[in-house]
Amino acid sequence: MAEQYILKVTAGPTYDPRSQVPISPNTEVPFHISTSKLEADITVRVQNYRGLPHSAPKTSPYFSHPSHKSDLYSLQFSFTPKEDLNAHDLVLGNDFDHPIRDKLPPGFEQAFRIVKWFIDPGLEGDVYADEPGLFGPLLSSINTFRVGGKGEEETKADNSSTKDDTDSDEPIYVVTEGASPSGTSVRSSSGIPSDVAARKKYFLTEAHLKSFTFEKGRNYEFDFFNPYLDFNEFAVKLPGFSVIPGITIPVISYWDGQPLRSHTIRYVLKDRTNNEPFFVVIFTLIPKDEAEGEQEKLVKEQREKGVPEEMRKGEDDDLD
Repeated sequence: MAEQYILKVTAGPTYDPRSQVPISPNTEVPFHISTSKLEADITVRVQNYRGLPHSAPKTSPYFSHPSHKSDLYSLQFSFTPKEDLNAHDLVLGNDFDHPIRDKLPPGFEQAFRIVKWFIDPGLEGDVYADEPGLFGPLLSSINTFRVGGKGEEETKADNSSTKDDTDSDEPIYVVTEGASPSGTSVRSSSGIPSDVAARKKYFLTEAHLKSFTFEKGRNYEFDFFNPYLDFNEFAVKLPGFSVIPGITIPVISYWDGQPLRSHTIRYVLKDRTNNEPFFVVIFTLIPKDEAEGEQEKLVKEQREKGVPEEMRKGEDDDLD
């Protein structure tokens, strides 16, 4: 059934479709978002990508990096706040603008227990609500977190990965846990552990979240990735833990025939105090027989909304 659909990825500062811009996964040109609260750059990577625009690379050297050979996707982003932001307020997760309770597949409760117990203990939400969602504190949910510099301080030089780390000559940028020189003192003074697992556990404590501030003018980098969600199949593949068996949920089987707004997954970074998003990335399934029409609309929209030319190369190529 998955072969009847292809993917489209958009990103923007709000849920409003008018603010959403089609982007090309697996390109190393970040998509930039500017709001009153922050400046953000977003890079989306999907292993074995099948979708729009037709010119989007099928994969990225990222997936041959030693740290990511088993991963299926990456949502990598950075932001620089324009005002101080309390870490307790920032949450990352998925939500929907319509009920999904009648579309939840068998095995969902088991899958959620696996995720909650062993992958992201900070995840909270109500999937049975009229506008359901699951969110966790950014700093306990995110896979890698790097505290960057302020102003002109170099933040990326030490993290650039080239053919020495991947199977490609194309340079890529991989976010790793750590900090820039000035960011090191920030992590240290805030008591943030250097180990990923320890940092995630540390920020499950509400007091630790409330005591950390994303400083105005400082750059912060993040990468969210895993081997569990297959966007090309729209399936969740979770491993077993202890006495809980593994499970594969072909989500697409339960969405087929539903209105197209049901064929989306939204990743949202938002302020939990007012539910205002900082950015929204939307993965949408498009029926394959509508691909050509959607491609034409996408190319036109990219041009009208000023998507950089580097992200539009080969925009008239045919879909394989």
